[in-house]
Amino acid sequence: MIVVGLMSGTSVDGIDAVVVEIEGEGLDLDVRLLAGQTFPYPDDLRSQILSVCEGASISMEELARLDGAIASCFADATINVIPESVKVELIGSHGQTVFHQPAHNHHLGYSLQLGRGDLIAHLTNIKTVNNFRQADIAMGGHGAPLVSKIDLCLFSHPKHHRCLQNIGGIGNVTYLPPTHQPQWQDFIMGWDTGPGNALIDLAVQKFTNNQKTYDFNGEWSRQGKPCMPLVKTWLKQDFFGQKPPKSTGRELFGHLYLEKCCHDAQSFELSETDFLATLTELTAASIAYNYEKFLPQLPHDLILGGGGSSNSYLKERLQANLPTVNLLTTDDFNVSTEFKEAIAFAILAYWRVNSFAGNLPVVTGAKKETLLGEIHHPH
Repeated sequence: MIVVGLMSGTSVDGIDAVVVEIEGEGLDLDVRLLAGQTFPYPDDLRSQILSVCEGASISMEELARLDGAIASCFADATINVIPESVKVELIGSHGQTVFHQPAHNHHLGYSLQLGRGDLIAHLTNIKTVNNFRQADIAMGGHGAPLVSKIDLCLFSHPKHHRCLQNIGGIGNVTYLPPTHQPQWQDFIMGWDTGPGNALIDLAVQKFTNNQKTYDFNGEWSRQGKPCMPLVKTWLKQDFFGQKPPKSTGRELFGHLYLEKCCHDAQSFELSETDFLATLTELTAASIAYNYEKFLPQLPHDLILGGGGSSNSYLKERLQANLPTVNLLTTDDFNVSTEFKEAIAFAILAYWRVNSFAGNLPVVTGAKKETLLGEIHHPH
């Protein structure tokens, strides 16, 4: 089956769109990338999405318009990514997360992804699956991270302990024990580790008056020196010490958090480069802190995906914080680092229409496995 996968993450950089050919069933899949491209949002739409993610109030009418505008962009991305003469049967669309609230005090969590699946199906004339997080949340889970079962499918190893670390706006990890270990599936873990690129990106935008949106290859941060006392202070934040399953987003690690970081840094009189280096160190150190605190043992292989995997300075700091691990990227396994999450939602859609459960309860905290996603047929 040929499937389009669509993803826009917490960085709101744009829509990652892939066309993949998927064969097989269950966890035994063969996945081949046929095409992949990122389609930036129009500037005004991106600004509106970011403001809503940060808690700006909008009317129901504005919310409805935003939902439709995002769906239209996702549909356009689909139409433009499909190569000529390729017949696509299915779309898996993550949509755009604008709010995420994990379960707490016996109340179910809530997660809102905009980009109407029914409208995407209507505009593309292709069956579309979306709203992947809701079913897991209804089972008492966090609805995140959802890529762990795909990680299990594509990256497990008979003898090696492995971590798949995605570094998007937010970081998330899947821990895969060796498959030769007895009852190995009981020991799979996964959770959000904290900020990925989000705080670094916000600081770059602040320092350049929005002339730049991210620190290309970590070149700016590399010129600075991390303030380690500040990193140690920031790591005392409650989320880092919270036991998995756990999930987070821009609701916590957004503009307000950056302002707090700026305030904390004043007494150290940091330059802009030192501050960026310190934020980069926080991402690397928080990943290492999570591994050391919650994993049964450090991994043999640490496999990176997402935008942060192309930041060479961040990778160096991650290796410095975890000197014993073998640092790789998903590219080393013929899975695109840039498009890994879009590929994941193509697989989740494929599983949904084939009635195969897409969540991992040991990761999300759900009471049981369940089908993920709502199916929308073209009109």
